Amino acid sequence: MKTTILTLLLALLISGTNLSAQQAKSSEDHGSSLNLGLGIGGYYGYYHYVNQTLPVFNINYELGVTSNFTLAPFVTFYSYRNDHDHYRETIMPLGVKGSVYLDQLLGLNSHWDIYVAGSLGFAVVKSTWDVGYSGNTYYQNVSPLFLDFHIGTEYHLNNRVGLFVDFSTGVSTVGLAIH
Repeated sequence: MKTTILTLLLALLISGTNLSAQQAKSSEDHGSSLNLGLGIGGYYGYYHYVNQTLPVFNINYELGVTSNFTLAPFVTFYSYRNDHDHYRETIMPLGVKGSVYLDQLLGLNSHWDIYVAGSLGFAVVKSTWDVGYSGNTYYQNVSPLFLDFHIGTEYHLNNRVGLFVDFSTGVSTVGLAIH
């Protein structure tokens, strides 16, 4: 299944790059965008072991590679606390997200962006216990490396600000894009 999704993502990436090379340059270039998102994690991706929903904060900065392809270094943050076990864990996934924009292919106007993406990264984990307790950590048997797939959309309120929704196999987020 992951191989099929990865092949599809690669095909879209290649077609997006070919579209930008074959067509006249779009009036809208993607990139140079600060994206601030809030989401809920707990059951999927590198968050699945907690078995409850948690608020998640994500920040990334998109850099335009071509008019239809961006790379965005990102950092995500969430924290889990279990008062019964006197335990707190903070996890910061770090990585890069590659997005292929389908606006030209779908003939969308400049108010909308639709993209498919993949993100690759690793999670930095910090576990602490209250004084006198040293139980098991919750982040067990989970690889710190991850690969997530995304599909999302952004609505541009004006040339400088947009609202986005990003559905992901990791954590889905809603947020503000500042161009």
